[in-house]
Amino acid sequence: MKINVSIKIMSYAAVGVFLLVYFIGVYWSFMPDNINIQQEVTADARAENVTPVVGYTTTTALIKVASAILDKPGGYLSNDALPPGVFLDNMPAWEFGVLEMVRDMSLVMRKDFSRSQSQSLENEDIKKAQPKFNIDHESWVMPSAESEYRKAIASLHDYRDALVGISSNKKSHAQFYARADNLRAYLDEVQKRLGSYSQRLSASVGRVQLNTDLAGDNVAQQSSHDASYLQLKTSWWQLDDVFYESRGAAWALLHFLKAIEIDFESVLENKNAKISLQQIIRELEASLETMWSPLVLNGSGFGLLANHSLVMANYISRANASIIDLTELLIKG
Repeated sequence: MKINVSIKIMSYAAVGVFLLVYFIGVYWSFMPDNINIQQEVTADARAENVTPVVGYTTTTALIKVASAILDKPGGYLSNDALPPGVFLDNMPAWEFGVLEMVRDMSLVMRKDFSRSQSQSLENEDIKKAQPKFNIDHESWVMPSAESEYRKAIASLHDYRDALVGISSNKKSHAQFYARADNLRAYLDEVQKRLGSYSQRLSASVGRVQLNTDLAGDNVAQQSSHDASYLQLKTSWWQLDDVFYESRGAAWALLHFLKAIEIDFESVLENKNAKISLQQIIRELEASLETMWSPLVLNGSGFGLLANHSLVMANYISRANASIIDLTELLIKG
């Protein structure tokens, strides 16, 4: 009799632990709310008793977006080795999408935004921050990804302080150059990233595609021969990962473009390009609408079931097309 009671107690305890872990996992899988960058800038500037200058908003956006993957419910999950984080894959994929955009922005800040010309010196704080974002996102010890990302964020804070002249280092000096050519450099990086996401999302439906790798140049060469036709198909096991990675990238990019709208306002108005940027922001906001289905559905293009990857690809492609148009506007004016 006592054995039966013990078995029941152990069964109830096991079910209770399972339900607890499950609901914690569900809670940790919720995507963070959008950040109001303007409010964050105002709050940080008031706390530091400074007046925001050009570059303050974009740097703040990079700080807040990078901090979001560390400080959201559950913290950073991509390198978790224990339950429930080790069983989750959608949120780690989302984190990686955010991280990819953070890496692109930090690289452009190092190469372009913080430098006046190609022969100018790199900013030391950005020079410290950018490589730390490139650590393996699954590294969990010696050093852990989180520790490196926090060091990078600390260096970004130092750079932002130097922009407004409150750096503790008296010799520290920083600039942010909001020029059309610098903005184009960033948009070029974004185009490549969104183009890749669009292709990967569209491959949720298997299709044959012509090989256009060397199109447009009759003397172009490549290192090895590829077939004239390519069969593109995302693995069933990776559909949700690609979807959530794209959502993470779109989420991060949305905040960066909202910051750019403020810091590059004079450039955009001079090129009559502000409305183009706002249209890109609208497309990204639409791509982040709540998905009510508990699963990422993968119906055929015109089948009975929805295909969430194709819907996401549509918004990503539209945003990318608008970015290409915006780049042309910045060149021609």
